[in-house]
Amino acid sequence: MADPYSTLGVARSASEAEIKSAYRKLAKQYHPDKNQDNPNAAEKFSAVTNAYDLLSDKDKRARFDRGEIDADGNPTAPFGFGGGGGGGGRGRPGGFEFNEGGADFGDIFEGLFGGAGRRAGGGGGFGGFGRSAPPAKGANVAYRLAVQFVDAATLAPQRITLQDGKTIDLKLPAGVETGTQMRLTGKGQPGAGGAGDAIVTIEVKPHPFFKRDGDNVLLDLPITLGEAVKGGKVKVPTVDGPVMLGVPAGTTSGKALRLRGKGFTGKDGQRGDQLVTLLIDVPADDPVILQLVEDWQDGRAVRTHLGV
Repeated sequence: MADPYSTLGVARSASEAEIKSAYRKLAKQYHPDKNQDNPNAAEKFSAVTNAYDLLSDKDKRARFDRGEIDADGNPTAPFGFGGGGGGGGRGRPGGFEFNEGGADFGDIFEGLFGGAGRRAGGGGGFGGFGRSAPPAKGANVAYRLAVQFVDAATLAPQRITLQDGKTIDLKLPAGVETGTQMRLTGKGQPGAGGAGDAIVTIEVKPHPFFKRDGDNVLLDLPITLGEAVKGGKVKVPTVDGPVMLGVPAGTTSGKALRLRGKGFTGKDGQRGDQLVTLLIDVPADDPVILQLVEDWQDGRAVRTHLGV
């Protein structure tokens, strides 16, 4: 059973940011889409995903560090208390004495085993006073879900097919991004203690012309020379569909306009904006424009701020 720290290649003292960075690097390295000729890549991808799933959960990580659960998240049992009643004595599994002239070990085991049999009579060994470890749950199963850029921005429901052939509709969480993980309880491998979970890792696909900047969406929008000089309304694509945008008269290339609430939904539930950068598209061989420029002189020092 691999140690999750070793799987991600980080120290046990690693910070949350270091763990997340290591996971992203390995997930990218072993991504099944990039390793179609490597049959071991999917297994390694699943291993690093399961390791990150454990270490990114503060409670699970703390329990693992204390030895309460193993790398699969299953409970572990304390060691060293097996064997018969050698050494005899009441309440002495393996010759160990409880609550006589020293620390009250009975209280310790009461905490570990829920108070069952705190001082079971007779030297019956480990099983004489504690409950056996619960049956192990089935293994978690890792999935990768590719989500279209616009769907991620608008939190559109997604459908995923599990290994048993069943399909589930997922509701994307606010703040979704590449690397976001969703847990589907009980949708993993079956086991004596119940089924494990399905861990779905999201990959937001790139868009042909939208780009993401935090919760904002960026767009370069070409406009004609006439639209720039005279101004007017132009149609602009957004993740919610086309809208009309007012272009001020005398607009220059690089001017940015803001469409509020047309970005991604952040973790706080608030949507970002769409920032539209206007780019004037001048035709190269238009005789009218060539004649206009030939007869027109602009004496402004438009590059003074650049020191030239």
